Amino acid sequence: MVIMHAFLALASGFATIAMLGLAMSRLLATLTPEWVGEQAKPMPGYVLVHLGGSFLIAASGGYVTALAAAANPLIHVLALGIVVLLMAALSALQTRGKLPIWYQLALVAVSPLGVLAGGLLRLRVIGIL
Repeated sequence: MVIMHAFLALASGFATIAMLGLAMSRLLATLTPEWVGEQAKPMPGYVLVHLGGSFLIAASGGYVTALAAAANPLIHVLALGIVVLLMAALSALQTRGKLPIWYQLALVAVSPLGVLAGGLLRLRVIGIL
């Protein structure tokens, strides 16, 4: 039962990240269609909004994971951070050559840091930190 609860905590955090990420992408495409597209050089506004939004979305996923974890929420948050890091790295490999390398590396770094920040925020709220 403990393993199932841990899996559900990770799945809830990952689902939060996936749904909010999809919503952010759709919102950006609707509100600022000139920012979205296959460009070799992303626009500065898009970079700022996308990196900041990715951080906040990942933080919400880390918070939800720590909220859903029955015991050792930090371990669950770190596990989600590793999963998000691997997914971001695979995404960067897939878009290799289409975007600047600095932007891809920033995306790989921002999401796991956001997950950790969200998890630590939850630990602070419940008084562990």
